[in-house]
Amino acid sequence: MIIGKVIGSVVSTRKSEKLIGSKFMIVEHSAGKVVAIDHIGAGIGEYVLVAQGSAARIGCGQSTSPVDAAIVGIVDEI
Repeated sequence: MIIGKVIGSVVSTRKSEKLIGSKFMIVEHSAGKVVAIDHIGAGIGEYVLVAQGSAARIGCGQSTSPVDAAIVGIVDEI
């Protein structure tokens, strides 16, 4: 799991059926940037916890979706 800052969002009108209705955010962290699915409701400027790989799919309840990164928490204090 990584900590990063939400710096923007991604709009995609054409995507896998399993991702319809999902919100995508750009998260910047020490190793670069990643697009993460967001079911938590994070906003731009917030620090978040991001799970990657199979943990991301499980963490966002989409075990059969093509998800590689998911926001699983919003950081209150570091």
